[in-house]
Amino acid sequence: MQGSGTTILEANFSGRRAIGFDIDPLANYITIVKTTRLDPVFVHQQSKIILQCASSAVENRSRDLFQFLDNRWNKTTRDFVDYWFDFDSQVELAALIQEIEKIEQSSICNFFKAALSAIIITKTGGVSLALDLAHTRPHRAKLIYTRNGEILEGESMLENAPKNLPYMTKNLRSPIEEFKKRVQNNIKGLVQLSSAQFPVQILFGNAQELPLMSDTIDLIVTSPPYASNAIDYMRAHKFSLVWLGFPLETLSIKRRDYIGGEIVSQFEFEKMPQFTASVVSEISALDSQKGLILHRYFSEMTRVLREMYRILKSGKCAVVVVGNSEMRGQDTETQNCLADIGKSIGFEIPAIGVRSLDRDRRMLPVGGKIDRESQIQKRMHEEYVIGFYKPEK
Repeated sequence: MQGSGTTILEANFSGRRAIGFDIDPLANYITIVKTTRLDPVFVHQQSKIILQCASSAVENRSRDLFQFLDNRWNKTTRDFVDYWFDFDSQVELAALIQEIEKIEQSSICNFFKAALSAIIITKTGGVSLALDLAHTRPHRAKLIYTRNGEILEGESMLENAPKNLPYMTKNLRSPIEEFKKRVQNNIKGLVQLSSAQFPVQILFGNAQELPLMSDTIDLIVTSPPYASNAIDYMRAHKFSLVWLGFPLETLSIKRRDYIGGEIVSQFEFEKMPQFTASVVSEISALDSQKGLILHRYFSEMTRVLREMYRILKSGKCAVVVVGNSEMRGQDTETQNCLADIGKSIGFEIPAIGVRSLDRDRRMLPVGGKIDRESQIQKRMHEEYVIGFYKPEK
């Protein structure tokens, strides 16, 4: 649960030996790029080659590029891409990924893959036909304009146009131009990593079963997913991961393993301590399915906290940042439940801090005005910082 690697980077700056795990492929790509030393001049030179060759391929070999995509994907993934990306964008993205994958140096290749991903997954849906990818369930635009300002799709929407039509409209942009801007911005953001004795380690791993020895870690800092997938990461990440070579079916299977999912059949539930069990019971009384989903979340977090306790040295602590969630109008009291679970495992809880979130800077979309009845706006207005201390033996 390293996310995009900010904590790993800060650990490196402070001279710590940093180890990061995440089950999400895109999170690992981004973290690896963020924590790898790169020469800005060399990266800039490579970007010029990519852009020049990709532009030439689009101009002279568009049919070959489309054939490249047909050979790259199976039918399921191909259909997904055809629905969410227009023809011209597919051709430009194909040209970019083809050039990126020619780079033999993995650190440089990963840098450009991360940049390509960033032009696809944005709040406005990037270069796809989606209206929003970063925050919620994606919706395809109803009115679509080409880069030249011509209507590609949805002309009928202009007749008796609804007031919210601007929020259903997409103006397509060139992936090559967007990639150029993103790379230039990312090059400016390249940082000088610490020359500490220990290099950063970024590994694929499930937080519920970490490949680390017991009593070996001095500090854990993480922010787990929200209950009931307030942010469904894979729902958005698959838009770029398919371009990086992941089959859609593989991503769908992987999504089931994410903490906070909603699949409860054939799931191994943990027994909850008294307070947490009462919260789950209250939600279940309102909605039995939601109760099971919440029970799944707390079961997964029980296994995560159990792993944290196992790998931490005695006298050391874990810092966990969580957000509040509501189910059927009922507060899930996530912070208190996780503290309750932690105590049942053996942790001491010195304190739970509270931080208000700026409604205009948080992850979920909030609309143009405050709506206290909105379920989305209720989901994220505070976050809690929980300290889990493993007592001395």
